[in-house]
Amino acid sequence: MSTHTLTSPVTGEAFAEVELLDVAATDAAIEHAHEAFRSWRAVAPGERARLLRAFAAVVDEHLEELAQLEVSNSGHTIGNARWEAGNVRDVLNYYSATPERLFGRQIPAAGGIDVTFRQPLGVVGIIVPWNFPMPIAGWGLAPALASGNTVVLKPAELTPLTAIRIGELALEAGIPEGVLTVLPGAGSVVGERFVTHPLVRKVCFTGSTTVGKRVMAGCAEQVKRVTLELGGKNSNIVFADADVSAAAAAAPYGVFDNAGQDCCARSRILVQRSVYDEFMSHLEPAVRGVKVLDPSDERSEMGPLVSAAHRDKVQSYVDGAHVVIQGDVPDLGGFWLPAMVAEARSTDEPAWQEEVFGPLVSVMTFEDEEEAVALANRTDYGLSGSIYTRDLGRALRVSQGVDAGNLSVNSHSAVRYWTPFGGFKQSGLGRELGPDAPDGFTEVKNVFFAAPPE
Repeated sequence: MSTHTLTSPVTGEAFAEVELLDVAATDAAIEHAHEAFRSWRAVAPGERARLLRAFAAVVDEHLEELAQLEVSNSGHTIGNARWEAGNVRDVLNYYSATPERLFGRQIPAAGGIDVTFRQPLGVVGIIVPWNFPMPIAGWGLAPALASGNTVVLKPAELTPLTAIRIGELALEAGIPEGVLTVLPGAGSVVGERFVTHPLVRKVCFTGSTTVGKRVMAGCAEQVKRVTLELGGKNSNIVFADADVSAAAAAAPYGVFDNAGQDCCARSRILVQRSVYDEFMSHLEPAVRGVKVLDPSDERSEMGPLVSAAHRDKVQSYVDGAHVVIQGDVPDLGGFWLPAMVAEARSTDEPAWQEEVFGPLVSVMTFEDEEEAVALANRTDYGLSGSIYTRDLGRALRVSQGVDAGNLSVNSHSAVRYWTPFGGFKQSGLGRELGPDAPDGFTEVKNVFFAAPPE
């Protein structure tokens, strides 16, 4: 065992120590989860549903505690952190309906009857990133538990505190020991064992595309199921027929939420050339108006970056970009960068092509619909994006033409727990959330019953 020092993104000062699990402790937890699976899968559907609702109720009782913990550990604004804690509660409630609605089928067959069953996989390993520790944990654990699986969950080394507390709340709610186990540790230790341990039957990974490829390759060695939610380089396309001032006012909140540390961030803005000057005239006051404050301040709309190393990485993109608009940051120490807008002079610029994962958005013009779609698709990613237009036909054509899993028209909203979420191309594999997510945590078994002779 070893320990890891947690540093406040707001002040840059150390504030907590967390024990990191080694391989032996990880293996013991996986084996315990496997033993717990035998009884958890046998829990009556109605009782499993009740336990998930009880879990949601306990989370609801601790929303403010969880939110304050996230502000301290991750630097999220208090408003965002409250929403994130509430999202955990909401997905638990949503998937509490699953146990009693996990249906199979009856299929016509001569000489008897053919039926299918949906059965849980076993132990599911969930690897959570540092940018949204609470929601992404909930998106995996809720449908997995509802489907009858047990879960081992590895939070990011930088931001483990809310996951640890959610694991404690599960026990308080009556979820049996071993059904949900939170395992803080290094990705090279705990995450690696999720991939290689034969008792882990599925891995859900959210993180970088580079690491996601390694996870997928490792899981392939055992033909292990995997869901990947990876990077994004998303476009916000603004047509001349849009409400240009409204599109400009909304644009900052499509990219600077969570200081741009969001795979769904619309970090490329494509503006039709004829309204470019008008758009930029509205965008500048909107960007300067983003309230970058101590995240515990109720007025704060953007906080710091998660670490010094990540801030320096984002700064390297800023140094190579033509920044034309820049906001302010508070003098608190910590890992701060202002909200920034750059004019992209080439599609080859790193800030235009690569996932910056920080508060920098690049802007470029286009001539027509065809060019807008081509520019939006000129990336290895395909996760999210926005389209601003008053023309319904154009909205349909462009949304069908853009290679992305989640698009919004006249909005920057990308994720709802009751609708599917996932990406095209190198943004990932599989879908989370929505009514079909539990299917990804089950096996389909087909059984034929021969009719007895007359």
